[in-house]
Amino acid sequence: MINESFFNGLICAMLAMAVVVFVSLYFVTAGYGQFRTKQWGWSINNKLAWVLMEIPVFLVMLAIWCSSPLKWHLPQLVLFCLFELHYFQRSLVFPFLMNGKSQMPVAIMLMGVVFNLINGVIQGGGLYLFPNPDFEQGASYLFRPNAIIGALLFIMGMAVNLHSDYVIRHLRKPGDTKHYLPQKGMYRYVTSANYLGEIMEWMGFAIATATLAAWVFPIWTAANLVPRAHAIYNRYKDEFGKEALGKRKRIIPFIY
Repeated sequence: MINESFFNGLICAMLAMAVVVFVSLYFVTAGYGQFRTKQWGWSINNKLAWVLMEIPVFLVMLAIWCSSPLKWHLPQLVLFCLFELHYFQRSLVFPFLMNGKSQMPVAIMLMGVVFNLINGVIQGGGLYLFPNPDFEQGASYLFRPNAIIGALLFIMGMAVNLHSDYVIRHLRKPGDTKHYLPQKGMYRYVTSANYLGEIMEWMGFAIATATLAAWVFPIWTAANLVPRAHAIYNRYKDEFGKEALGKRKRIIPFIY
């Protein structure tokens, strides 16, 4: 059993690491997707890699839920379902919707596995091992402003994320290998709309949960995705020209 001091230390360590990751990724672009190179070593099928990388956090959260005496306590149950809904889609639906036969470096996949295992412990612990004391209010907690706002933001973010993935998947017709600038949905405002949606999701989760453990997730998500959105913006600018990008920002509409 994890004690509270270790749990809090893990949270602090992850927050410190997020700062390091954020700065580092402005200098080194993670080699997956359109940035994959042979320098990242052995690669495997992208679909398989996504399943192996994302399923651990789904299973860790599920195991913590199954072993908790609070499993049917309503505030935690709702937040647990939102969390697992995202990762069911991300690990068991999203990979099989991917087009093409791209690959992912095993090194990137393993880094993702490690993060997801640790994050599963933190998020599960924040819900069930060391929960927000206000969860004891039961169903009435779900009507608090932060719970309502957070849940709505999560749902909106998931909608943006799913639609943005759909837009990306349908940029090319079968057999087409050209590159295109996505322009539908939130891509009218940012060049990484899918990342915007994911950050919105986990900010909503953190607002609804109202614990430091929950805030680890959107902070790490931003630390990982904001520098990558910058790299994608620059690649689009080089490939299509600044005029084609227009007033689009990288990941935050009208701001960055």
